[in-house]
Amino acid sequence: MSERSRLAAVVWSVLVSQVFLYPGLDEIVSVLGGGESILSGTWFLVAEFGSFVVFAVLWGIASDSLSARTPLVVLGAAGGAMSYLTVAVAPAVGLEFGAVLLLRVIGGAFTIGAFSLSITMLMDLSGGHGRNMGAAGTAIGLGAALGSVVGGQLTNVDPLSPLYGGAALLAGAAVLAATVPDRSSAGGLPVDTVVNRIRTRPTLLVPFAFGYIDRLTAGFFALTGVAYFREMFGIDAAQAGLTLALFFVPFAVLQYPVGSLSDRIGRFFPVIIGSMLYGITIIAVALVPGYGIAASLMILVGICGALVSPTTMALVTDIVPATERGAAMGGFNVFGSLGMLSGFIIGGTVTELYGYLPAFFAAGGLEIAIAVVASKAVWEITLTERDPTSRADSN
Repeated sequence: MSERSRLAAVVWSVLVSQVFLYPGLDEIVSVLGGGESILSGTWFLVAEFGSFVVFAVLWGIASDSLSARTPLVVLGAAGGAMSYLTVAVAPAVGLEFGAVLLLRVIGGAFTIGAFSLSITMLMDLSGGHGRNMGAAGTAIGLGAALGSVVGGQLTNVDPLSPLYGGAALLAGAAVLAATVPDRSSAGGLPVDTVVNRIRTRPTLLVPFAFGYIDRLTAGFFALTGVAYFREMFGIDAAQAGLTLALFFVPFAVLQYPVGSLSDRIGRFFPVIIGSMLYGITIIAVALVPGYGIAASLMILVGICGALVSPTTMALVTDIVPATERGAAMGGFNVFGSLGMLSGFIIGGTVTELYGYLPAFFAAGGLEIAIAVVASKAVWEITLTERDPTSRADSN
C-alpha cells in the first residue's frame, strides 16, 4: 500500500467518523440529552467544528516548527477516538448534554490534527499537487459517501452506534498513520514568523475564501439538507444517508481525475465555472417537486462540487513553498472549519426563521457570489504562480 494510499485512508477514516453522525443527528442528539429542534443539532456540530477553527493552525505550526508530522497525526487520531468513545458512553455514566458538548470540543481539538496534517503529508509527496489533492478529495468524498450510508443504517439499529463506529475508525487511522514515513521538509518555520509569512502572501486569501464557502455548503447539507429531506419527504435516517450518498459518490469519484486535470489545464475553469454551477444546483434542489427529482439533482450537485474541491486545495500548494505547507494548510482548514460552522448556523437559523427555501438560496447564492467576486484573482494566480507540477518536491 503506497504512502499516498495510506494517507488517503487516514483522511477517509476521519471523514467517515464525522459523517456517521449526520443522517441520524436528531436521534443521536436526543439520546445524548439534547432537544429535538434543528438548533440542538446545530450546537452539537458547532462544538466540534468550533474547536477545529481554534486548533487547525496550531497543529500546522507545530508540525512545521518540529519538522515532523507523523507522530502528530497519530496523536490527533488517537485522541479523537477516545473522545468519540467517551461521548458514546455519556448517557450510561449520567453526563448531561452540556458535558457532551464539552467532550465534542475536546475531540475536535484532536481530530483536526489528524485531518489537517494527513492532508499536509499528502502535500509533501511528489507526483503533482493536483494529483495529491485529488487523492485527498477522493478520500473525503468516499468517506462522506460511505459514512452517510452506513451512518444512517447504524442509527436505525442504535443511535449511539455511529459514535462507537467512529471511535473504531479513528483508532485504526492512528495505527495506519504510524506506518507512514515522515517526509516533512527540514527546518520548519519558527512559530513567531509563521503569521508574518502568511501575511506576505495575501493571495492565500483566495483559496481560503473558496474553502470557506465550499465547506459552508457542506455544513449546510450535513444539517439543513438532511433535515429538509427528512421533513419534506418523510424519510428515515437510513434513507437520508442514501440521499447524501447521491451527492458524495460522484463528488468522490471525480476528485482525483479533476485534480490531475487541473495540473495540466490550470485551476481557473474548475474553480470558477465549477463554483457557479455548484451554487445553481444547490438552489435547484429546493425548487423541484418530489423526492425523486430532488434526490436526482443531488448527483449533479456532487459533480459540480468535485470540480472545485481538489483544485481549491491545489491552489494553496501553488502559492506557498514546502516549508510553509503545514501552516498554510492549517489556515485553509481554519477557513474551512469556519465555513462548516457558518453552514450549520446559517442553515439552522435561516430555516428556523424563514424556512428551507430561503436557506437553500442563501447557501447556493454565496457559492455563486464567491465565483463572481474572486474570478479575477484566481485568473491572476494561474498566470503568476509557477506551474503546479514544477512545485512538487523530490521526496
